[in-house]
Amino acid sequence: MKSLLVGGAALFLLGLINGLAVPYFENPRMGLSAHLAGVQNALVLIAFGLMWKYLALSSKALKLCSMLSTYSMYSIWVSLVLAAAWGTSSATPIAGAGYMGSSSQELIVNILLYSGSLAIIVASVQVLLGLVNNKFIGA
Repeated sequence: MKSLLVGGAALFLLGLINGLAVPYFENPRMGLSAHLAGVQNALVLIAFGLMWKYLALSSKALKLCSMLSTYSMYSIWVSLVLAAAWGTSSATPIAGAGYMGSSSQELIVNILLYSGSLAIIVASVQVLLGLVNNKFIGA
């Protein structure tokens, strides 16, 4: 699906640009984590886009999968960028060690990170089921 490929390419670029800003974040270690997550999450969207034609799912399930995939990969990246900029740590205790943001900042980062994590799990299950249900793969 073109939107996943374009979304993946855009996130890849954002992740690369994020890498340039690493030294300027409140927490540079978290900035590096955000950079790596942006690049890796972009590759997930690109991989899903390339697999799209092989998924045997209803049109509603495909639309939901696309929305969840895109939301999840961007929300995880944004949460890590915000954590790096704000110096929050509750959702990421290793990269955030020694930092503590305000309670509202911590809440925003946690909501984005955990909702994105849940969304990609659901989307990944859909992709797996779509591949398994495709009777023509390997034929």
